[in-house]
Amino acid sequence: MYLVTAATADERAGCLVGFASQSSIDPPRFVVWLSRANHTYRVARRASHLGVHLLRREDKAPAALFGGETGDSVDKFARAAWRPEAGGTPVLDEACAWFVGRVREHFDGGDHVGFLLEPVACSPRPHGRPQLLAFTDVTDLTPGHPA
Repeated sequence: MYLVTAATADERAGCLVGFASQSSIDPPRFVVWLSRANHTYRVARRASHLGVHLLRREDKAPAALFGGETGDSVDKFARAAWRPEAGGTPVLDEACAWFVGRVREHFDGGDHVGFLLEPVACSPRPHGRPQLLAFTDVTDLTPGHPA
């Protein structure tokens, strides 16, 4: 699971994402898929950059906040420690690792849209080998929006 954040001049958004992958080694590229129904999708369509965060398996609070609430009615960033990075993209303090990518393209994938990212900033490598949050760790969450 990944936690994706986006920002424009007047709005921030973030959500939990299950569909994402490295898509190229040279040049480095990564794709995240956002549901068209999601508030984060609407903000991300206007954002120049997206933040992609990894959470530790025990980091259930940010997973529940960003996966179980909707930005349509809740300011998630009022409840989370964060700072702006490249393009004003919110980076969450609780993430064990993150990168910010410049949005290069959008492409249709059905009910989700792919955002092709070019990494431009990243966190230091996490210490050790943390157990990362996986889909099986969040099956008890009720999504803020249906897919």
